[in-house]
Amino acid sequence: MALRTRFTELVGIEHPIVQGGMMWVGRAELAAAVSNAGGLGILTALTQPSPDDLRREIDRCRSMTDKPFGVNLTILPSVNPPPYAQYRKAIIDSGVKIVETAGHKPQEHVDDFKARGIKVVHKCTAVRHALSAERMGVDAISIDGFECAGHPGEDDIPGLILIPAAADKVKIPMIASGGFGDGRGLAAALALGADGINMGTRFCATAEAPIHRKIKEFLVANDERSTNLIFRKFHNTGRVAKNAISDRVVEISARPEAVFEDIRDYVSGAKGRVALETGDIDAGLVWAGQIQGLIHDIPTCDQLVKRIVRDAEQIIRGRLAGMLAAPEPAL
Repeated sequence: MALRTRFTELVGIEHPIVQGGMMWVGRAELAAAVSNAGGLGILTALTQPSPDDLRREIDRCRSMTDKPFGVNLTILPSVNPPPYAQYRKAIIDSGVKIVETAGHKPQEHVDDFKARGIKVVHKCTAVRHALSAERMGVDAISIDGFECAGHPGEDDIPGLILIPAAADKVKIPMIASGGFGDGRGLAAALALGADGINMGTRFCATAEAPIHRKIKEFLVANDERSTNLIFRKFHNTGRVAKNAISDRVVEISARPEAVFEDIRDYVSGAKGRVALETGDIDAGLVWAGQIQGLIHDIPTCDQLVKRIVRDAEQIIRGRLAGMLAAPEPAL
């Protein structure tokens, strides 16, 4: 039983499983491993310090896989923004066929990618944002529930509601993100109207993820309560793993007079990178979702993808089909 969906057909992959773009994690080793396993691996453009470095990373990924993979380009408002147009040009010049966009006002980038025949998947945290992206001309939506790592938006809508609410209105293919990490989640996402799943935190706890083993073990040891919501006061909510740094950020932010400058030094991306690369759990923020409660091992990407698909198929073909075929009890 193959799990063929509109999304697998759109991007030419075997299994409806996508590795989300993650800062410092979305490198060639991981993206290629996911793509080789039959999913869709994603490089993170801004992990690379320059557009030329991104070109080299795309070439490196291509040397590791002949399967489809994509590149994430996240557009965030900033006083000194990265050269987004140059990163976009690097993606186009390198012949990438699939892009995951996210963030603030991506129209310029979407238009350019679409003009070059590139498939665009846009990450959204609300139905209204998904509909706006659909009108913008993207090819697919990644809808991100409140359980997710990263920025879940300010509406606090969990996937069990958000996914079917979006599926009721969005006409293009849609993948579900936030809280997915096993076959049960994939089967549930398909039942709720999605065409596949996007996983970030779960792929961090794999053999090929280019982060320190201690971080992977940290994710395995954590449970579903092991996250903190930060930046709530500043209307830019983020979900991160619970550690000394995120506890401190929550504590400072709770002060009535707190301003962002009070926590800026704690939340720098550079410190988060140190944590991921050295295994020092409390060196910086570690972005992770509630799916930590369902992570129990550190498999290869191939093992993980095969297991998720197998378990989802067994649920659909076995447990659910068996319920449908069961005779009604006698009165």
